[in-house]
Amino acid sequence: MISAHRKRFNSEFTEAKYKAFLDAIASDFDYRPTFRIAETPFFIPKELKEQILEGSKQVIDFIKREDFKEITQKSLLINSNVPNEDKHTQFLAIDFGVCEENGKIIPKLIEVQGFPSIFNFQFNLFKKLKASYPFLDQLSPYLEGLDEQGYYKKFEETVLKGFNPEEVILLEIEPEKQNTKIDFYYCNKDFNIPICCVTEVTKKGNQLYYNNPEGKEIRIRRIYNRVIFDELELRKDLKMNFSFMDDLDVEWAGHPNWFFRISKFILPYLHGPYFIESKLLSELNEIPADLENYVLKPLFSFSGSGVIFHVKKEDIENVKEKDLYILQRKVNYAPVVDAIEGKVKAEVRILAVWPEGDDSPTLMGNLVRLSRGEMIGVKFNKDKDWVGGTLGLFEKS
Repeated sequence: MISAHRKRFNSEFTEAKYKAFLDAIASDFDYRPTFRIAETPFFIPKELKEQILEGSKQVIDFIKREDFKEITQKSLLINSNVPNEDKHTQFLAIDFGVCEENGKIIPKLIEVQGFPSIFNFQFNLFKKLKASYPFLDQLSPYLEGLDEQGYYKKFEETVLKGFNPEEVILLEIEPEKQNTKIDFYYCNKDFNIPICCVTEVTKKGNQLYYNNPEGKEIRIRRIYNRVIFDELELRKDLKMNFSFMDDLDVEWAGHPNWFFRISKFILPYLHGPYFIESKLLSELNEIPADLENYVLKPLFSFSGSGVIFHVKKEDIENVKEKDLYILQRKVNYAPVVDAIEGKVKAEVRILAVWPEGDDSPTLMGNLVRLSRGEMIGVKFNKDKDWVGGTLGLFEKS
C-alpha cells in the first residue's frame, strides 16, 4: 500500500529470488515449512498503522478492565479451568482484516487470542526478507519503538523470565507433526529451550520433569505453552503422565485459561469503528433474514475450523450448544496488495506480550496473511500465488 516500496519490490521480484528466499529458510534446519510463505511483505501506510494500533489498544483496554475475569468466567465453566491462573495473559494475538467500508480502508477486528503465535519465526523471517531485498532495511515490522534487539529481549523476558533455559520447556502435542514447528525450531535456536511433547513430561508429587538429550532428568520450572486444548481434548490416545488439571508447582508462560478467556468469547462485548457486530447464538432473539451477510463461528476453535461462511437457517437451528457460537456480520476485505498479477487481500495479526511485572502489554510485531479467496486461510487459497504468511512492514518513524 506504500506505492513507492510496492513498485520497487515488484520490480525486483523474480521467481528465482523467491525460491532462493524459501531455500534460505529451509536451510536453517533442513526443513521447509508446510504452510505457504507469501512472495511479498505487506507495506502498511501510516494511517492504517495508526488505526490498527488504536484498535489494538481498545482491545487491551477491555482486557485490562477490573471486571474482566468476572465477565469471562463463563468461558472457563464451559471449557476447562486449569489451576494456578496468573493475573493476566502473557500473550496476545489481535487479528484485523484490512477492509473497505463506505469507500474507505479500515481495519476490522476478526479475532483475538490470549495465546502465543509464531513470534520466533517472524523475527527470523524479517532477516531472510532483508537478505533477499536489502532496501527493506529502511522499514521495520516492529512496534512501540522496538528494534530487533528490543523485540528479542522483551520476548525472551516473557518466555524465560530469568530462568535457566534448561528449566523452561516449549510444550506441545507431538511438536514434530505441527504445522508451525518451524517456529519451535527457531525458539530452540534463539533461546536454547527444549521442545517437549506432552507425553515426554513426567510427574513426581506436584513437580514436572523431562529428560535432556544426555538422559539426565531435569525439573521443569516454567512452561512455554503451545498446547491447544481443542486438540488435547480430541487426542484420547495420548499417554500422559500428568494432567493440566493437576495442582502443579510450575510457572506458565501462557496459562491455558487465557486461551478461553481471550477468544471470540469477548467479541460481542467490543463496540466501535474497528469492531464487527457479533452476537452469541444464545442471545439471538431472531435469526436475521439476510444470513448471506453473516458468518457462523465457534467460540473456541483454532485456525478457522468449524466456521460456516455461507450460513443457512438450519445451520443455526442445528447448533445445540448455543453458548459456544457467535453470529458475526461479514466484512468486505479490500484487495489492497498489488501483486505482479491482480490484487490480494490482507489480514494483520498484531503480536503482543505482557511480562508478569509489566503494567500493560507491549505491542511487539506482526504477522500478515495474504489471500485471493473469499476468506483468509489455506482452503480458500489452494493453487494460488502471492498468498500465505508474511510480515507487515512500516516506515520507520
